[in-house]
Amino acid sequence: MYDYPRACAGMIVLKGDSTLVLRRAHPPKKGWLDTPGGFMEANESIEAAARRELREETGLTVGRAEWLGFYWDRYYLRGFGWFPTMNFYYVARWRSGIPRAADDAASAEWVKLDRLGRAGDRLAWAHMRTLFTDLRRRMKRRAR
Repeated sequence: MYDYPRACAGMIVLKGDSTLVLRRAHPPKKGWLDTPGGFMEANESIEAAARRELREETGLTVGRAEWLGFYWDRYYLRGFGWFPTMNFYYVARWRSGIPRAADDAASAEWVKLDRLGRAGDRLAWAHMRTLFTDLRRRMKRRAR
């Protein structure tokens, strides 16, 4: 069997100097920090998938979103094993509403961006450290 990659989309939501993170409700990586996102559905654009996952997992919607980046990773599915994932991210500013954990999320919280991705964090996916580093760099460039 071929291990074709699966496409995933995520939405990074910023509120001031914090970003929205979730605690995973189910395996794999139950209880670990994650961002709103998940597998894309057939015929769905990347941005539409990111917005759908954000809405399903937190109840939030956002306005204008900007492309952030692409990251390879892998995902474990019981009975199948590991397969590669292509993770596409958008970033948007929070406008209103209180995130309410639902679907794959056990909880939702705002965490200072400069704290995320540091040693000792239990991040669900290996690519997340690079994701948060890239996000911090982007925010510094925008602040200039």
